[in-house]
Amino acid sequence: MKQDQFTLFYDEIYSSGLDPTTRFPVDRYKKLHERLKDLDHENRINWKKPRLARKEELLLAHEPSYVDRFLEQRLREEEIRRIGLRPWKREIVERTLRLTGGALEGLQLLLEGSDLAGNMAGGTHHAFRGAGAGYCIFNDLAICAKKALLNKEINKLVILDLDVHQGDGTAEIFEKEDRVHTISLHGKNNFPFRKKTSNWDLEFENGTGDEEYLTALDRVLDKLAPEPFDLIFFQTGVDALASDALGLLNLSREGLRKRNKKVFEWRNTMKSPMLLFMGGGYAKPIEDTVDAFCDLFLYAAEENRKPMGKV
Repeated sequence: MKQDQFTLFYDEIYSSGLDPTTRFPVDRYKKLHERLKDLDHENRINWKKPRLARKEELLLAHEPSYVDRFLEQRLREEEIRRIGLRPWKREIVERTLRLTGGALEGLQLLLEGSDLAGNMAGGTHHAFRGAGAGYCIFNDLAICAKKALLNKEINKLVILDLDVHQGDGTAEIFEKEDRVHTISLHGKNNFPFRKKTSNWDLEFENGTGDEEYLTALDRVLDKLAPEPFDLIFFQTGVDALASDALGLLNLSREGLRKRNKKVFEWRNTMKSPMLLFMGGGYAKPIEDTVDAFCDLFLYAAEENRKPMGKV
């Protein structure tokens, strides 16, 4: 690995571990991987296969009975229905463990001194301590935050969730944890319809466009700027795109590029290591989602070449 390469975790099981007939756009991972490899002419991305998350890591954020039922493929039908991703394949267990493992390996890189890393999946913010929901089985954001706090050098971290759907599972898991600051910018009238309470929730009406959204994001980042966070977790969902089938907002591809730039500029001001979690994206055509994530990861790879603190 070159010193200035951006490490991005990916495994083909991110796609192959789900049934191709499920309503979830399983091919977005494979298409994104292929597109990034085609566009990364300067070899800026260091691709790594994630390890399997360990059971004791899952238990940092989830109830033992739920973890056991999933690992032993004993989830009840109503639990599976709430999660989605049906029909289930047996490979969904390995997929889930590798997806979570990618986030944990990214976290480890930050704890070892890297400024930036990413997982090309995850951001599974609808998973609660004892249940999954909304395509999310285990909450990788929460698991990574819990593990980070075991490190004596990590005193406070922020989860900035810009997926169009509120990070309700994350909010509930950390409702009594002062060391984790949860922020969610999301659609007011979108799933989940029973919202939880983050440290800061900012809701948008259907059809909100670039100008209103970016102005609101500026307000959030400006208020956060003085806070001393040891780590930043960025849930990078692109389902606020106008063409997204589930988003209900009206952001352009350029608007999302500006969103990414603002977050990275804030992170440079903070001088805090940042971990990227992929999040949602369900555009029709799915190529719009792939394009938006390409923009994100290629921008991250370019930013990774700069010393942290340089804008």
